[in-house]
Amino acid sequence: MKRSELLYDYPEELVATAPVYPPRVMWIEESFDVLDGFRNVISKEILWGQFLDLFREGDVLVLNDTKVLKCRVFAVDGSEILFLKKHELQVSEDFKDSLGNQNDGEMWEVLFPSKKYKLGDRIQLPQGKELKLIKKGRPQIVKSSEPLDASYFDQVGELPLPPYIQRARQERHNLVQDSANYQTAWAQKPGSLAAPTASLHFKHEDLENLKRRGVQVLYVTLHVGLGTFLPITVEDLKDHTMHSEWVEIPDEVWRQILKAKESGSRVWGLGTTVTRSLESQALGYFKLDQVHQSWFGFTDLLIQPGFEFKVIDNLLTNFHQPESTLLALVSAFSNLENVKAVYRKAIDLKMRLFSYGDLSVWTKIKSSTQSIKEKGSYERG
Repeated sequence: MKRSELLYDYPEELVATAPVYPPRVMWIEESFDVLDGFRNVISKEILWGQFLDLFREGDVLVLNDTKVLKCRVFAVDGSEILFLKKHELQVSEDFKDSLGNQNDGEMWEVLFPSKKYKLGDRIQLPQGKELKLIKKGRPQIVKSSEPLDASYFDQVGELPLPPYIQRARQERHNLVQDSANYQTAWAQKPGSLAAPTASLHFKHEDLENLKRRGVQVLYVTLHVGLGTFLPITVEDLKDHTMHSEWVEIPDEVWRQILKAKESGSRVWGLGTTVTRSLESQALGYFKLDQVHQSWFGFTDLLIQPGFEFKVIDNLLTNFHQPESTLLALVSAFSNLENVKAVYRKAIDLKMRLFSYGDLSVWTKIKSSTQSIKEKGSYERG
């Protein structure tokens, strides 16, 4: 797939700057016959209640229970610094002079304006803390003057909203309500640099509604990483490098999903993070931790047209940015022509785009299904 194929135009005023509940919903139903290749696609806007009515007894809805970190900090000089993770570095001779003799600080991978600082520069943080730039690049590596713990980030940090929301608001700092708006209702496990935004549409009462209908609600964890902030920079997606992201899937959850597939029930993936987690598991990416009874590991799976989905039957996701791996994933689930037609229709209807935007629901009716009972029976792509 070519990056240019993922390009489309949109009015800037459709970039959502705050969530709306319930969201508007675009439903795309694709019916096809595996044997004769017949395909029919219908797309239309439906109400939130009509969307919930699409679920059937026995269906499985899988959610991501990651929690977004308050990892964006503004330096004293106004620079915006995104703390990605602590950096475990085997210090070479080249770095010894840069590091100095301090042993009480920490190494961090960060993102900030690269042209503003040179090697060795010191960056002043709130509460008298300091960073020293010891390696440039993307990400940069800095050394803190003293350890920075979770309580520090809770006090001075902000949730890392996508830059396009800041641009649309013409405001660099978060609003007070973003602390709640940019976390899912079931966020449990801290570790993400961005929210699994399709989940932002749902409240606890929606999940309870579905449970009363006989829908099984299950949870996995994918900590959204650096890759969500990085654009595709190559023309051919086969040359794009996906940053690895941590995934954990409880073994009992995976067993319930396999059981649902074997019984013919549908698996709904709430968002691209859930989709990548489960499809990575079907491809054998993860190992089973016998102690905690969970599958775990990193995934760098890039889903693009030609990918064969083995787990996800229906996909719930937002409207994604042009030239993004997220848009490539949706194009793989349907096809590029369908996706572009749906996006044009959504824009004509003035539906709201991106992280705080509206919901697209991609469902399929097919004449046959594929079993994934034998875990690990598929080659890793």
